[in-house]
Amino acid sequence: MAAPSIDADRLWNRLMRLAEIGATPKGGVDRQALSEGETEAWRLVIDWAHKAGLVAQTDPAANLFLVWEGRDRTLPPLMAGSHLDSQPTGGKFDGAFGVMAALEAVITLAAAGLRPERDIIVVAWMNEEGSRFAPGMMGSEAFAGVRPIETIHAVKDAKGISTGAEIDRQLAAFPNLARRPLGFPLFAYIEPHIEQHTLLEQAEMTIGIVTGIQGKKTYEVKIEGTKGHAGTLSMRDRRDAVVAFAEVMSRLQAQIGRHDHIKFTVGQLLVEPNAPSIVPERVRFRIDLRHPDNAVLDRCGEFVERICIAAAKPCNANVTPLVSAASNDFDAGLQELIARSAGQRGFPAMPVLSYAGHDARQMAPLCPSAMIFIPCRDGVSHDESEWAEPQHVAAGAQVLCDVLAVLCREVLP
Repeated sequence: MAAPSIDADRLWNRLMRLAEIGATPKGGVDRQALSEGETEAWRLVIDWAHKAGLVAQTDPAANLFLVWEGRDRTLPPLMAGSHLDSQPTGGKFDGAFGVMAALEAVITLAAAGLRPERDIIVVAWMNEEGSRFAPGMMGSEAFAGVRPIETIHAVKDAKGISTGAEIDRQLAAFPNLARRPLGFPLFAYIEPHIEQHTLLEQAEMTIGIVTGIQGKKTYEVKIEGTKGHAGTLSMRDRRDAVVAFAEVMSRLQAQIGRHDHIKFTVGQLLVEPNAPSIVPERVRFRIDLRHPDNAVLDRCGEFVERICIAAAKPCNANVTPLVSAASNDFDAGLQELIARSAGQRGFPAMPVLSYAGHDARQMAPLCPSAMIFIPCRDGVSHDESEWAEPQHVAAGAQVLCDVLAVLCREVLP
């Protein structure tokens, strides 16, 4: 692969500069979707892209596209990137590494005097994290037609602000950006990311060749009881929503948690009225269910509603499915290109499955897609202590650059 070498110092310095936007006291990042912080991040990244000759564009879902224009503008473009939004107590690398690695790779190729046959687009997807507006991956799902833009617009954050209003605000802040339609055809998609697991670190590998993403289902469950005075309401007459929740959790754990490789999590729990001397009237919680085998995932998903309704009695339970994303595989040819680059560059590499969800899941049905993983310390992510070594950041971007150098010469879709 006769590709130029990226500027590792420039990439690292830009990642650190980007991390100043929304910086937290403990060294992390709070730059949630469609916030003022993300608007500021757009301005910074667009400025870097413009100085390199790229053209910034957007779409109705407030996805950001930085376009290196090719010889034949009619060919489906090649796309690479990730997202710029973070968790409230997120780190410097989740999402941001992928966007900055893609930008660095494209800038490197352009500076070497190359001209791609087709456009190459650096993308920053809107709301991958789902921390402010749930569920996440809104931008890529809107692009792929998985979720209607009208449904996305209606979602509100904890302050009652709608996604639609914040998309309008974000787009209004960049009135000069050309608007692309949702879901234009793609030639291929590649997403670099930190692993968010310990497999690469434990194996002392630098590059993860991602084979696919495990499936995921999420649910919102509401248990409705009856509030009462803690000192006067007899135990036999109570419809205590917290007691019902405890029984539901016990049965779900017993029925679902026993499956090999299952990931069953209740990560959000809200109790109402949440007062020390009142029998709880209502419990709302979210279930996150993941497994690499779609058949196992579907079977476990079937248990959720049945168990919640039965185990909540005498309270009432209502289960609302939020996300149903099947496991997917990534393109074998792109995996081979990633492996070839790592081998030629001397980067230890191995195949890995992604246990976390990514925007690449939405792209895989649309075009040949792949992911490049680099290690993160102790597998920690979605946390202020999240860390990736500079040499691993550079290696991931270099492999991406090598792969783009090959793909940008391809003419046939």
